[in-house]
Amino acid sequence: MSQDGKKNEMIRTRAEQKELTRRAIVDAAFRMLSAEQSLANLSLREVAREAGIAPTSFYRHFKDMDELGLTLVDEAGLTLRQLMRQARKRIAKGGGSVVRTSVDTFMEFIETNANEFRLLLRERSGTSKAFRLAVQRELQHFIEELSDYIEAKTGMDHTNSYYEADALVTLVFNAGAEALDLKAEKRKILAEKVIQQLRCVAKGSAYVYHKGLE
Repeated sequence: MSQDGKKNEMIRTRAEQKELTRRAIVDAAFRMLSAEQSLANLSLREVAREAGIAPTSFYRHFKDMDELGLTLVDEAGLTLRQLMRQARKRIAKGGGSVVRTSVDTFMEFIETNANEFRLLLRERSGTSKAFRLAVQRELQHFIEELSDYIEAKTGMDHTNSYYEADALVTLVFNAGAEALDLKAEKRKILAEKVIQQLRCVAKGSAYVYHKGLE
């Protein structure tokens, strides 16, 4: 291998190692969150220890705990959005109920990613303005993506599609807060209730839209 080739390989290896360490920090912070442990209670030293790095190494990846917290919010929102996108793709390919598949996907996310969802819930109304705005941005992404989907599937105008999407996202997230503390059987009952509520909202939205066109 030429000198330039070796140099490029070393640069690539260092970049890959840096990304692995950054990933380890993020994953460590998510693991440490729980019903009893919030982001505000985590210390830099605790996260570094959980990630298997020296505290000084933390600063090579994040300016402070606030920057790490914003990254956690972004990742939690992105993970859920990607799951919902995959659910819509499955529906497009194989059919099925949009509402039921979406609610089932959401409940699966809460079951397997409880810490991520707790983070979004807590920081949505937390004391940090930066975190509140970050969660609001994530919710806005959900609303806009769902709004586009509703507009494409139903033919409703953008404004009414947006209003419906806003109502649906609010309803689902509120149900998610309740689902966190439920056992599997009761969570299924809650899911069925949410499915019916979402259908009522969708039907009501379509009725109001078409009445307005008359």
